[in-house]
Amino acid sequence: MRLIVIGCSGSFAGPDSPASCYLVQSEHEGRTWNLLLDLGNGALGALQRHVALDAVDGVMLTHLHPDHCADLAGYFVVRKYMPGGPLPGGLPVHGPAGTRERLARLYGADAPEDVGDQFTFTELADRAPVRIGPFAVTPYLVHHPVEAYGFRVEADGAVLAYTGDTDACPALDELCADADLVLADSAFVDGRDDDLQGVHLTGSRAARAVVDAGGVKRLMLTHIPPWNDPRVCQDQAATVWSGDVELACAGRTYEL
Repeated sequence: MRLIVIGCSGSFAGPDSPASCYLVQSEHEGRTWNLLLDLGNGALGALQRHVALDAVDGVMLTHLHPDHCADLAGYFVVRKYMPGGPLPGGLPVHGPAGTRERLARLYGADAPEDVGDQFTFTELADRAPVRIGPFAVTPYLVHHPVEAYGFRVEADGAVLAYTGDTDACPALDELCADADLVLADSAFVDGRDDDLQGVHLTGSRAARAVVDAGGVKRLMLTHIPPWNDPRVCQDQAATVWSGDVELACAGRTYEL
């Protein structure tokens, strides 16, 4: 299994990265399968550096804030209006309740405009596994102001855990346990005045979550907004996590 970070900027696109989007790849049945975890604002452009836009096999949305789903509206335009005719409909999109309606509002100008002729929408449910090609994805309901999920992605004998946007919560134990790599939200900074409860993790809380989960091999901080100093998040995580604290980097590929 391969992870390509398309975008990892928290809350909005930054000067060096789009908002949240992760491309996960696996070889299966003689070809490369491509699964997107989120498709936040700015990500559709950067995605084209790594995969053909007609080669996506599915999209998993952690939640419906724009920095995690906004570019799905642009992707509808690609699939619907590319020269030569529209792509086949039915691309699987798995997201929280109301995903189809949310995308209709994003795409429509004067009124919502349905995008269901290109996408097949399925509502996520806590701990109900999803299968897309070689990928087994288990969603875990996490702690955020809106319905939000973390994803445990398994393929090729490897496990990727992506927390999505969350604060500390019991679900992170099962989500992260024994993962080869945990992509952990680190939008907040310990001691800063915006460090509200129930919204995001800090570096130290992300590290505490993976230590408590047990068996995690690699910790990678992500969803760091441009106003954060990533080194501060990294240093705060290092007070808890004894291994190397990695920082997600847009455009970089990681083998699991």
